[in-house]
Amino acid sequence: MVGMGRKDSIIEIDSLCFTYGNGIDVLENVNFKFGPGMQAGLYGANGSGKTTLFHIIMGLLKPKSGTLRIFGRDRKSSADFADVRRRIGLLFQDSDDQLFSPTVAEDIAFGPLNLGKSREEVKDIVRDTLHILGLDGFEHRVTFRLSGGEKRLVALGTVIAMNPEALLLDEPVIGLDDEHRAKFICILKEMKRPYIIISHDREFLQEVATTAFFLRDKAIVRQS
Repeated sequence: MVGMGRKDSIIEIDSLCFTYGNGIDVLENVNFKFGPGMQAGLYGANGSGKTTLFHIIMGLLKPKSGTLRIFGRDRKSSADFADVRRRIGLLFQDSDDQLFSPTVAEDIAFGPLNLGKSREEVKDIVRDTLHILGLDGFEHRVTFRLSGGEKRLVALGTVIAMNPEALLLDEPVIGLDDEHRAKFICILKEMKRPYIIISHDREFLQEVATTAFFLRDKAIVRQS
C-alpha cells in the first residue's frame, strides 16, 4: 500500500471500488494512506475519479466495496461520517457550492456556530480568518458580489474557520488571476496542517505539495 503504518494514518483506504449508476467503474481496487505531516498533490486526467474519491472520504458518496478507515475507525454508515466532517475540511471545486449566506461574515460564521461556539468566539474566528486570507474588513461584503478570486478565498475561509485537522482541496486555484493564485500559495505555505490538493496545475502543486500521487487506470500510485 501507498503511505505509512495504520497508527500514523488519517485516511486509510483498502481495495476500494466505486461504480456510477450508469455502470461505469471509476475507482477499482484503490489503496491509499494519508497521515499527519503530509501535504500532498493529487494529479489525474479529467474524469479519473479524483473528486469522487474526496466525496467518498467525506461520506457524500458510498463505495461499491472496500474499506475506508479514517482517524482509526472504519466508516460505513452515514452516522460514521459526522465526526469526519468536523475533523476534515473539504473545499469544493465550485465556490458557489460552499457559499450560501448573504454576507462574508455569515458564511464564515456558519460552521463555528454549528460547532457550538459562542457569538463572541465566532466574531473572533471570523476576524482572524479574514486576516489569514488577507481580506480584513470584508465582514459585511455581499458574497455574491465578490470577484471569483475573492469567493475562492472566502470559501477556503469557511473551511479553515472550523479548525479542521486536515484539508481536502479540490482545484483551489483553477481560474484564479495571478494575484489571488499567489495569495492561495502564500496561505498554503504557511499552513501547518496536512492536506491533499487536487489540481491540474503542476507548477502550483510543486510549490505547495511535498508528495505527489497520481490517479490513473482507476488506482492511485505514488510518484517515485
